Amino acid sequence: MISTLLVANRGEIACRIFRTCRALGIATVAVYSDADADALHVREADTAVRLPGAAPADTYLRGDLVVRAALAAGADAVHPGYGFLSESAGFARAVRDAGLVWVGPPVKAIELMASKTRAKELMAAAGVPLLAPVAPERATADDLPLLLKAAAGGGGRGMRIVRELADLPAELTAATAEATAAFGDGEVFAEPYVERGRHVEVQLMADAHGGVWALGTRDCSLQRRHQKVIEEAPAPGLDDGPRTRLHDAAVAAARAVGYQGAGTVEFLLAADGRPYFLEMNTRLQVEHPVTEAVYGLDLVALQLRIAEGEPLPSPAPPAPQGHAVEARLYAEDPAHDWQPQTGPLHTLRLPGEPGIRLDTGYTDGDTIGVHYDPMIAKVIAHAPTRTEAVRLLARALERARIHGPVTNRELLVRSLRHPDFLAARLDTGFYDRHLNALTTGPGEDGPRRAALAAALADAAARQHGPGPGPVRLGAWRNISSQPRTKRYRTEPDGTEHRAAYRTTRTGPVPETGEHVIAAGPDRVTLETGDGLTHHYDIAVHGDTAYVDTATGSYVLTALPRFTDPTDRTEPGSLLAPMPGTVVRVAEGLAPGTAVTAGQPLIWLEAMKMEHRVLAPASGTLTALHAAPGLQVEVGALLAVVQDAQSVVQDAQTVVQDVQEEPKP
Repeated sequence: MISTLLVANRGEIACRIFRTCRALGIATVAVYSDADADALHVREADTAVRLPGAAPADTYLRGDLVVRAALAAGADAVHPGYGFLSESAGFARAVRDAGLVWVGPPVKAIELMASKTRAKELMAAAGVPLLAPVAPERATADDLPLLLKAAAGGGGRGMRIVRELADLPAELTAATAEATAAFGDGEVFAEPYVERGRHVEVQLMADAHGGVWALGTRDCSLQRRHQKVIEEAPAPGLDDGPRTRLHDAAVAAARAVGYQGAGTVEFLLAADGRPYFLEMNTRLQVEHPVTEAVYGLDLVALQLRIAEGEPLPSPAPPAPQGHAVEARLYAEDPAHDWQPQTGPLHTLRLPGEPGIRLDTGYTDGDTIGVHYDPMIAKVIAHAPTRTEAVRLLARALERARIHGPVTNRELLVRSLRHPDFLAARLDTGFYDRHLNALTTGPGEDGPRRAALAAALADAAARQHGPGPGPVRLGAWRNISSQPRTKRYRTEPDGTEHRAAYRTTRTGPVPETGEHVIAAGPDRVTLETGDGLTHHYDIAVHGDTAYVDTATGSYVLTALPRFTDPTDRTEPGSLLAPMPGTVVRVAEGLAPGTAVTAGQPLIWLEAMKMEHRVLAPASGTLTALHAAPGLQVEVGALLAVVQDAQSVVQDAQTVVQDVQEEPKP
C-alpha cells in the first residue's frame, strides 16, 4: 500500500497527480530545481526536495538525485509523470532497486518500447502495420519527404521534416542536439513523412492479472512543431471497423510486451484510412483528461491501484459518455514562429461553467521562465456531443482572463471555430495550411475601442483613484478642454492606436463617435453608433493594459508622447527573440563573413526547444556578440549584418572622407 508518493516531475502534471493523492489520502513529495523554487507544485506538496541547478540535465533528468530525494523524504513510491524520466528504463530500475514502488509499467516493457526503432521491430514481428524506417545515411530523393524523430522520447523534441536532401545533415544535427537536451539520448531515426496524415491514439490500462482496457480513441492531429495543441475523445469520424482495428492493434501491442499501467499506442491514419503504428508511450499522456472525462475515470488513481497490485475494477471498462476536447494554452506567439514568451503571469482565471476543467501548474503572480516547456495550462470541455463540447471550450477560452505573456489563446479559439475543425476535417497539416489566416490581427474597431477604453480608464484612475465600479460621468472635470490623446501599441502585432477624447461637463466625448455610458478605473462601457453596448474590463500592470471583453481580449502597451531615441537599433541588428542560451553559431561565422538572406546564424535554446536566428539580408556580418553558452535576455544584440548595398555605401563614404580630409 502506497502511503507517500514522490512525483519525479514538475508543473501541471505534478499538481494533477497531487490532486488525486489528496483524494486518496496519500502524502506527497515534490522535487524542484532552483528555477522552480517557488513553483505551484512545490507549494502544493506536503514535502519538497531541492535538486540543485536549473537546466533539466542537472535536475529533473538526474535519476540518481530523484531516487535519493525519495529516500530522504521517506517516500515509498515514485510517479514519473510525463516527459523527463517517465520512459527511462534505467530510472524505473533504479527506483525498484531502491525498494520503492514504481508507478509505471515493468522495466522490460519500457526497455522494449523506449527506443522507437526497437519498438517498430517488435510491432512488425507482431503483425502491426507500420512505416518502414529509412537509414538517413542512405536516404535518396525518392525517400523524401522524411520525418526525423528522437528514439528516446516524444513531445515534438528532436522532430524535423526534411523535404530537400541537402537539408538532411543540418536537420540531423539539430534533431540530435534537441533530443540530447530533452531526453539525455541523442539517437534519431528517419521514416517516410505522410502528408495529410491524421494522428489517432488508443489509451490503454493494464493490470498484472491479465486485464487490459482499451479506453477508446483520441484525435491529436492539430499540432505545431509536432507537439499537440488540441486533442479530443473519441476521435471523430471513425466508424466501428477502423475503431475496432485500432483497439485490437493497441491491445496486441500491450500484450506483446507484458504491459501494466497506463500507456498509449499512437497511430498515423493515412488519407486512404490505412493505420500505421507510430509508437507506444509507456506513461500517462498530457491529453489523458479527455479520456477521463468521457469514461468518468481517474487514470492516476487507476495507475496507483495497479502499482499496488490490484486488478482493474472490472473485466471491461465503463461505457463512454459524450465528447471531450482539450486545448493547450501556451505562452508563445504563433504569428512569429511560435516564439515562447516569458514573464509574470498576473492573472489566470476561467469562467466556472459546468463541464470545464482547468489543469495548470501556475497561479496568479507566478512567473513563466525560460527553462521548461511554455505550456501554461490545459483547458478541457466535456459535453453530450462534439458540437457542444467544442462550443463550450471556445467560449470558455474567449471569456478567460489571462494577463501576462503573449499566449496562443486567440489561435485556440479561432482553431475551434474553423470550418475544417468543426467538420472534423483533421490532419497534421492543419496549421501549415491555415496559420496565416488564424493569426491575422483583429479588425480595426476592436483594438481601437479597446485602446479608447484603456485611455478612459487611465484618466478615471488619475482623477478619482483606483477602485472598482463605474464613475459618475458628472464627476469629470466641469469644464471643456482641448482633446486629450493617448497612444497604445497592441501586442504582439505592434499596431499603434490613438485614443482621443474631450472632457466636457457631461463626461468624456471620444473623437471617434462612441458614446461613453460609464468610465471607471477598472471598467468602461461604450455605446457604438449602431446602438450596441460594449463592456470593457481593464487591468493595468506597469505600462501594459489588459482589456477583456465578451468576445475577445487585448494587450496594450502605453506609449510615451515622444519616441525615445535610445529605442533605435542599428540597421541589420539581430536581436534575441526570447531569453535563452546560445547553443551554437554557424560554422566559421566571424566579423567579415559573407552571409545570405535567411541563412541560420545562431541557435538559441529556450523552453527545451531550439530556435534559429536567421540573417535578415544578404551581406556581411559586421559584429558578432554571441558565443555558445552565453545566456541572453530578450532583445539582446546577438550580431549585426550589413547588406551589400550598405557596405558599398559605407566604403564610398570612407573614400570620400579620405579624399576630403585636409592635407597637413
